[in-house]
Amino acid sequence: QLQLVESGGGLVQPGGSLRLSCAVSGFSVDFFVIGWFRQAPGKEREGVSCISSSGLRTDYAESVKGRFTISRDVHENAVYLQMSSLTPEDTAVYFCAADVRPFPGLCTVDDDQGRYDRWGPGTQVTVSS
Repeated sequence: QLQLVESGGGLVQPGGSLRLSCAVSGFSVDFFVIGWFRQAPGKEREGVSCISSSGLRTDYAESVKGRFTISRDVHENAVYLQMSSLTPEDTAVYFCAADVRPFPGLCTVDDDQGRYDRWGPGTQVTVSS
């Protein structure tokens, strides 16, 4: 069964860091595109970052460039989002999702979210003093 589960969220002070994990089961992360998304209260869900099926290409939303880093560990079958210099504007529920079509190729954070057909339940990140 294809499944993604996020973890690592929590409460952090402004300027702090968190590392989110997306544990994947039922398929290998090196075959598919994996994306990170977030949804703040009262706002639409937005793309934060994604990593291509090859693992060689990544993309980031302008608002997180230079602060967030996406990575994956094929051995652990997981994808990570390292977040630093967090601000209250980063407060949201963070989701990981996978495009599990054959040969999904590249990705951008502006891709139609409909390309992702497996979603995790999300993890809350709250940035507050």
